[in-house]
Amino acid sequence: MTVSGTNFGKAAADYGTFRAGFPESIFARLAEFNVGAPGHAVIDLGTGTGTLARGFALRGCEVTGVDPDSRMIDEAQKLDRQSKVSISYVEAKAESTGLNGGAADVVTAGQCWHWFDQPRVIAEVIRLLRPGGKLIIANFDWLPLPGNVVEATEELIVRYNHDWHFGGGVGMYPQYLPALSGAGMKNLETFSYDLNAPYTPEAWRGRIRASAGVAALAADSAQSFDTELSEMLANRFPSNVLAVPHRVFAIVAEAPNE
Repeated sequence: MTVSGTNFGKAAADYGTFRAGFPESIFARLAEFNVGAPGHAVIDLGTGTGTLARGFALRGCEVTGVDPDSRMIDEAQKLDRQSKVSISYVEAKAESTGLNGGAADVVTAGQCWHWFDQPRVIAEVIRLLRPGGKLIIANFDWLPLPGNVVEATEELIVRYNHDWHFGGGVGMYPQYLPALSGAGMKNLETFSYDLNAPYTPEAWRGRIRASAGVAALAADSAQSFDTELSEMLANRFPSNVLAVPHRVFAIVAEAPNE
């Protein structure tokens, strides 16, 4: 069974409805790096349903979202209309966007950098950014702590999908840094902080259906998984609202001046 970013499109509705977007606090933190000011030209790679893109558009940025899956873009546009924001979208891979070079103040990648061909996407980022422009690699990951709902959910995912290998994460990605420095990106900085994301049991089930390990399953297996997850939540984590630990992690890197 293949686990890849190409599976998200068939779960686009769940992805858009149930997956918690980046918290508002990340935009305040990024503003400290002069990222996301009104009028900034922002290109959001692997935009998915537009979580980061919409946040920047709501703050007055001129945003273009890039995604290879038209189903994700369709879902993003529905959410944009609900939020009353205007975002341009391009159906393309992050490594070859086809967009004009040297015009972006900011390029972002939220929850997706691991899907990209690193050397190629870094070269494309440098091409897209104006001199001194900023790249933001951001993650908002659940944390599997001993005995918590995340750990139990990950164990269930692995039972259904032996190819899924994203469990047990700590929500931090220093391994991305050497390639950025090696390609000439400069003034690299990182930050992280933890918070709880509230999910109802139904929303958590939808969130997991939209995850890579479950989106890759055949329809009958995905249904069996969801039924078992529902039973597990009712029996082991009986609550109207689950406080799910998450970690925000971000890399800020500056494009070369030349």
